[in-house]
Amino acid sequence: MTRAFNVIIERDAEGYFVASVPELRGCHTQAKSLDTLMEPIREAIELSAFNAFGLTDDQTVAQVRCVRLVLR
Repeated sequence: MTRAFNVIIERDAEGYFVASVPELRGCHTQAKSLDTLMEPIREAIELSAFNAFGLTDDQTVAQVRCVRLVLR
């Protein structure tokens, strides 16, 4: 199964990068740098996908290949 999601990344008032996936309810995370944000958002997508699509324990998110960066 292949799914594509938009990941929206914004910078908050304290300087943290906040990533969210609008298509997956409750799928968001934050980090101090973009480099450290990638692994937590992959994990958040994986956890949200388990709930949204009924994935089993032996299915995981193999990779996050494309992220659209929106800084405001």
